[in-house]
Amino acid sequence: MPWDQPATMIDLDGKPPLIGTIRDCAVHYGLYKPEAKAQARVLLTQPVHREGRKTRTWLLEPDEIAALAERLKRETN
Repeated sequence: MPWDQPATMIDLDGKPPLIGTIRDCAVHYGLYKPEAKAQARVLLTQPVHREGRKTRTWLLEPDEIAALAERLKRETN
């Protein structure tokens, strides 16, 4: 998934969304407290294929966002 792909970070707690890129979402996710990380979701502008699913989805779950944050951390160090 390209870092510059448009995306929106949302949470299930009702805070205002973060509209930016996948990179922006990964950076902000890394700053969140554990409670906020559990509530975070990323809404994509292009759906992605999921292992074990027949259709592509438009939403990244917290574990997938965490993997992106780790990837960003590795790539920037």
